[in-house]
Amino acid sequence: MTTSAAAGDAGPATGTHWLNHDELAAWLANSAIMISLPAALDARMQREADLTFFEYMVLSVLSEEPERTLQMSDLARRTSASLSRLSHVVGRLEKRELLRRARIPGSGRRTVAILTEAGHQVVVAAAPGHVTAVREYLIDELGPHDLAALRRIGTAVAAAIDRDRQLGP
Repeated sequence: MTTSAAAGDAGPATGTHWLNHDELAAWLANSAIMISLPAALDARMQREADLTFFEYMVLSVLSEEPERTLQMSDLARRTSASLSRLSHVVGRLEKRELLRRARIPGSGRRTVAILTEAGHQVVVAAAPGHVTAVREYLIDELGPHDLAALRRIGTAVAAAIDRDRQLGP
């Protein structure tokens, strides 16, 4: 439940500051984007490039790095994934020889993911379709002011999430 009869008021029993009509409408519109946009990008990526959207993002992030290499913990952060999820997906990509893992010498269990040449070719081939989908589903539907607002909103939300992550479990 996201609202109450006294929308925007704190409920006496719960202390919840319920969403008012405008806040609820904004939240529901944003929820639709959070759910439907990744699903649409995923379906299209699978259809056009035989990759999931998340696999594409992993390969894409690596393709932008010097030497196409990144520590797994940094790759997890950059793709907004848990290490467990990332490890599972990296394992699938390794089996396809699109990337490989290597341990970092020294103490600890530090590992890097390295994009292979085959992986680089796959991500380069998939990139035009991904950009086209992003344009069709989002960018071309917005004007310059909307894009600026979307950037501000995304930055603010990411900062709030990062603050919460820093507080820990």
